[in-house]
Amino acid sequence: MNKLVRKTLVMSIILIMVMCLCACSGLGETANCNIIPIESEIYTQEDYEEACQVVFDCFKGFTGCSMTEIRYTGDDRSEKERDVQDADAVIVLESTFDTDSKGGDGSLNPNDTYTGWQWILVRDKDGKWQHKDHGYG
Repeated sequence: MNKLVRKTLVMSIILIMVMCLCACSGLGETANCNIIPIESEIYTQEDYEEACQVVFDCFKGFTGCSMTEIRYTGDDRSEKERDVQDADAVIVLESTFDTDSKGGDGSLNPNDTYTGWQWILVRDKDGKWQHKDHGYG
């Protein structure tokens, strides 16, 4: 095997190892999350999917946790929250997620399931959803 082939092979192996390590960084996992269909007179499926994506992006910060389900809490709950927030639109989602043996980053209970974890997102007219708050309400 000549030096160029050997060098290319070694570099390829190193690149694959780095990619594997990045993929296993322990970020909050949402790939297998069950998205419960929305029932709303206020929001469209597209509104809901965009809001879910904002939550998923935020959940990446939940190291060592896996979101298993997300759902819309309903028009009444979102309307009540809109009265509290300073925004044109508010959507409240609720999730269920599991923690690893370390309790995520250590701030959650290890090997536990959190249900009813709320996510409050706001949107100004013709704007994008923005994460406002999360936790137990």
